[in-house]
Amino acid sequence: MRRLVGGVVVAMTLTGCAGAADGDDRPHIVVTTNILGDVVASTVGDAARVTTLMRPNADPHSFEISAREAATMREADLLVSNGLGLEEGLQRHLDQAAEAGVETYVAGEQIDVLDYSDGDAAGTPDPHFWTDPARMRDVVDGLEAAAKDIDGIDEQAVERAAAAYDSELEELDREMTDSFASIPEKHRSLVTNHHVFGYLADRFGFRVVGAVIPGGTTLAAPSAADLRELTAAIEQADVPAIFAESSQPDRLIQVLADEAGVDVGVSELFTESLTEKGEGADTYLTMMRANTERITSGLSPGPTE
Repeated sequence: MRRLVGGVVVAMTLTGCAGAADGDDRPHIVVTTNILGDVVASTVGDAARVTTLMRPNADPHSFEISAREAATMREADLLVSNGLGLEEGLQRHLDQAAEAGVETYVAGEQIDVLDYSDGDAAGTPDPHFWTDPARMRDVVDGLEAAAKDIDGIDEQAVERAAAAYDSELEELDREMTDSFASIPEKHRSLVTNHHVFGYLADRFGFRVVGAVIPGGTTLAAPSAADLRELTAAIEQADVPAIFAESSQPDRLIQVLADEAGVDVGVSELFTESLTEKGEGADTYLTMMRANTERITSGLSPGPTE
């Protein structure tokens, strides 16, 4: 029942960008990405109306908004963003809203931030903190406080919703810990389309061998040298599987698997966007559980190992 409720919440959130229902005088929270949109809606419950700007299956690095949606940002009672450079195509609108005096909540400012360790982005903040549910609990704690500061909001309703959702995140963390514990230490290596699992690796004891796109954004492109270097790393690490993001074609990562000359499986993960309802990752909780199952399955040894 819990996951079904979560699906309903995100469906309401994503349709919120069509505009408020007539007569709905609840405070209005506008959120940039759909992962955060689901988390915000779950944290505040019925105490606020939540509008999410990013559509399902979109890329947070490059999605764009309409002039009306930009105006909606400037009219919000609270504007919630990921920060840390994630919303590359939306930054000017975020800056304009802040300059206009809109109250803002930047999730990336609430956590212990990791930097990228290699590639063109080395030394810059990694914005993909949602792959660690413990850090998402920190985001929810800060969000609860920010929401309760909104004029006219039902603070007790926010407290109840936030407490219930925090329990969900705590349970998710336990499930991920137990599942990943079944993967042998020598197989805990991750190769993906681009660097997105640094926080998961930090939290659960994985090694990030590398990424097809060596920077922190999907807007970059790998060079032949990048592919050769990563191929060598894959051979040295002897990884049993590499992972492609569900929002992107897996052609490059399949080529990489072929180039490595070893029997490496390719599995799709949900990484930077929620999906439409029924497509496997329509809430943050279902996305993380799906990824946990796929990573565990992909990296666990076969019966003969």
